Amino acid sequence: MYIADLHIHSRYSRATSKDCTPESLDLWARRKGIGIVGSGDFTHPEWRKELEEKLTPTGNGLYVLKDEYRIEDPFLADTIQPHFVITGEISSIYKKYGKVRKVHSLILLPGLDDAETISHKLEAIGNIHSDGRPILGLDCHDLLEILLELCPSAVYVPAHIWTPHFSLFGAFSGFDSVEECYGDLASHIHAMETGLSSDPPMNWRVSALDRYQLISNSDAHSPAKLGREANLLDIFLSYEELAAAIQTGKGLVGTIEFFPEEGKYHYDGHRKCGICLSPTDAEKYGGVCPVCGRKLTIGVSHRIEQMADRGEGHVKENAAHYESLVPLPEIIGASAGYSSASVKVQREYQNMLKKLGPEFHILRDIPLEEIRSVSGILISEGIGRLREGKVTRIPGFDGQYGTIRLFTPQELDRLHGQLSLFDGQMDVMENTSTLETGWQNPGHILEPERLNKSVQDNNILDQDMTNANQRLAIEAIDRVTLVTAGPGTGKTRTLTSHILHLLETRRVKSSCITAVTFTNQAAEEMRARIRKQSGKSTAARKLTVGTFHSIAWKILMENGNEASLAGETEMRDLARQLIKTFQLDMSVSRFLTAVSEYKTRLYRLDSWAEKESLQTGPAFPIEENEPQLKDAFEEYQNFLREWNLLDFDDILIEALRIARQSAVPDDRFSYLLVDEFQDISPLEYQLVKTWNAGGKELFAIGDSDQSIYGFRGSDAGCFKRLAKDFPDARQITLEENYRSTPQILSFASEIISQNPGGRRHFNPNRQDGTPVRLVEADSAASEAIFIAKEINRLAGGIGMLEAHEIFPENEGQIRSFDDIAVLYRTHRQADLLETCLKKEGIPYVVSGRDDYLTEPYVRGTISFFQSLLYPENRLAGQTALKLLWNLEEGALTDSIYENMAEKYMPWMKKKKPVKILEEWMADLHLEKNKSMQKLTQTAVFYPVMADFMNALEFGVESDLKRCGDKQYKSGAVTLMTLHGSKGLEFPAVLIFGVSKGLVPFENGRYITDIEEERRLLFVGATRARETLLLTSSKEDSEFLKNLPQELVHREKARPSKQEGNGRQMELFEFMKIE
Repeated sequence: MYIADLHIHSRYSRATSKDCTPESLDLWARRKGIGIVGSGDFTHPEWRKELEEKLTPTGNGLYVLKDEYRIEDPFLADTIQPHFVITGEISSIYKKYGKVRKVHSLILLPGLDDAETISHKLEAIGNIHSDGRPILGLDCHDLLEILLELCPSAVYVPAHIWTPHFSLFGAFSGFDSVEECYGDLASHIHAMETGLSSDPPMNWRVSALDRYQLISNSDAHSPAKLGREANLLDIFLSYEELAAAIQTGKGLVGTIEFFPEEGKYHYDGHRKCGICLSPTDAEKYGGVCPVCGRKLTIGVSHRIEQMADRGEGHVKENAAHYESLVPLPEIIGASAGYSSASVKVQREYQNMLKKLGPEFHILRDIPLEEIRSVSGILISEGIGRLREGKVTRIPGFDGQYGTIRLFTPQELDRLHGQLSLFDGQMDVMENTSTLETGWQNPGHILEPERLNKSVQDNNILDQDMTNANQRLAIEAIDRVTLVTAGPGTGKTRTLTSHILHLLETRRVKSSCITAVTFTNQAAEEMRARIRKQSGKSTAARKLTVGTFHSIAWKILMENGNEASLAGETEMRDLARQLIKTFQLDMSVSRFLTAVSEYKTRLYRLDSWAEKESLQTGPAFPIEENEPQLKDAFEEYQNFLREWNLLDFDDILIEALRIARQSAVPDDRFSYLLVDEFQDISPLEYQLVKTWNAGGKELFAIGDSDQSIYGFRGSDAGCFKRLAKDFPDARQITLEENYRSTPQILSFASEIISQNPGGRRHFNPNRQDGTPVRLVEADSAASEAIFIAKEINRLAGGIGMLEAHEIFPENEGQIRSFDDIAVLYRTHRQADLLETCLKKEGIPYVVSGRDDYLTEPYVRGTISFFQSLLYPENRLAGQTALKLLWNLEEGALTDSIYENMAEKYMPWMKKKKPVKILEEWMADLHLEKNKSMQKLTQTAVFYPVMADFMNALEFGVESDLKRCGDKQYKSGAVTLMTLHGSKGLEFPAVLIFGVSKGLVPFENGRYITDIEEERRLLFVGATRARETLLLTSSKEDSEFLKNLPQELVHREKARPSKQEGNGRQMELFEFMKIE
């Protein structure tokens, strides 16, 4: 029979003892009587190197410590030789099914070679160097899939399955079933590690666990903690039989358990208030602390109660044996009233090992008479009571270990005078006769009937958050309703609720409602909200929801349009040619902007009568001193006509022409709703008026202080213009902010109030939070390093042992990766951030239209696949030939194109875009092209090529996403420009580079619109719910100067210093608070 502890950690894991070395683990395994011990932390390179050096294989998949490293134990003869099995734990933090998941996985491997192979794979996904238990933004399904592919003989076990914060079934971040977590790979899960806060009888109540082997391990962070829980195995010493025991139960005799009440998450509670509640009592209080009203930490007992389908006392048929034990030093201490770590207790512990043998042998087998002869009646009596289960249990809660009491203080007083435990030197300490597993005071176990205080008053989540002005907007029936909605005032909710009110209360046909959004992503989210809240997929499907361009394009298609969309790639290529031909001194972007400005200038005039007929084509009022620019514009438009193409402005112009010429109003615009009204252009404003001219209601919602697209032609004055055109319009202002903390709102108000319009006031509805932080660094690189470290602190840099220090007092401060956004002014700033996040092992997604999209191979690739989707777009195919093969149209080049088209056309609907692009890159030998790699990383987010190409052509700033160096769709930090963040929100927002020259952005060739730049910073700041941090280097932005001292907490970032043992440094080691 062997005792096996398979889940431990090395000195390279967070919050572990420096003594967690192979030789110390071997020493303590001998002291405990453990025959098989996990190596722990196989993913850490330095630990693997140390294992290679100090262990020697036995030839059967296990290892033993080399003789030269063995520590001679002066207190215990070498009765056993512990065997090591290669193990490790991986922490997965990701979002699945709309919820943050934090799950730990225990992995056993047949050897160090397999550890090397798997670690190499994981290294490409995340940072495995900084922590022995790496934190990856990797779905558990994907982790299991990697193991099955690379090492089929590996054993995968969900770790400590009930722990609230980090486990498969955890109350805060877990799942409700194995299938929900692992999907089609659920059949490969054969065992569960139950954890310290549950025992077999508790797990027997959940019939879903009947088909799994239940194992127990210590999860030790120091050698002395080995064996707190362990497994009893009747096997031959080999990896093969060990794996079989865990996965099939053959040879798994039973387990050694903590008393579950001793675990630190057994009951529900709130440690700060000293409240410990049973599941039943916690339910009576609505899950909140009866003292302070904060949310309770839900314990294991409660979570099992939620999932149990059997009553208490159920005994599983043919269940494995189990024993409930506690460490011997704690029995010694509890028997005499001393701390288990005291010198005298340790002295007696060594004495018992020397005279009686290994610890488990003492606890389980040695006759009590023999123990009494060595250590006296109290210790022997304590071990006897332990073996019989005659103990008093005080449950742990909210990260606080429970206690097991062997004697009452009165019993100790009575017995202590009869027999001396330590030669008469021990004095009994009052009220300490409990097994010491943590803090001595377990808290008050309250009876609900004794409390009169209501616990619901402080629970803001239970309050109706639809205020009076929101209801006015939702129920508005006016011809024109203009809603001014500041950030966080429930704009999206109000808009969606207005649609639902139209559908459900007023019974308006969904086919008569159109909602215009600023982005395709916002359109999809709105449709999903309506589908979810109404429960009617048909109603959501018949609604017209989309951007101006997507709706206009649909109208053109309905009206027989045969022109193709001029893609960005083709237009940029054309612009280059025209700039070169006409010798223009301007960039491609500036030329295309100028084209747009001249094509839409007519719609900026107040009187439509002054405008020329659209049927004659747009005119270009070019100044006399710019004849070459006029010629270039005319050539641009001629080119579009020649190739039967429409650019984005043409789509809107043509849609407006169709609307104006239509004799019958379009019913779909009877109820027209426009989101982000502050950022529409004068041309779009004309579309709104014309579409809704024969309609019933127009509902516009937005905020002039969030108008940030003036450079694209948007007009913040559209609000005033609508009020002028419709004097009877009902104007409603939403002022209650539900998103951000008061500190964030005060900061944002100070920023935006410097613009015309006077002091802005926001009414916060959240509790006080942390101050807005402004961190000053020596350089942009130092800023990026600080940001990476801060993200690691917020989301990835937390281990299970620290979790109870944060929940629930700082509830919400532990972040999923996708709870965090890093914003910046220009796309180029992202490169530095990506470098630092990669080094820190933090998964990220870049949102926005990156510069890589302008690279020739990328543009050529997009044009090629656009030509396959839209064969009538001849220009796309020609552009692809030119950019990819540097060839013009001709018989030879046509054959090249046709050969490639013949190969890839059948795949367009069958294969995922990422797979198509990988094959494409191989065919063109572009595997190492970084821009093409980024295109592939963007393709990950799309199921079919048509969707991908549509997003590339129609998608605006925040519609496109690119993952960082890996192709998993798990949770990740969002990197995006300030412009791209519009309409979004995140629990934590970090704004990078708020420095002179960047915010406001200064370009020597163009005049900076200071007011719009200030609005842009305001938008970025108000994306944050709870945490807002800004970084700068060299010189602060002028917007941050002269801020009241109480609004920001100023800090300085300092370079990190690597620790010698390879661990990540703590954030506070390189920060100096001023």
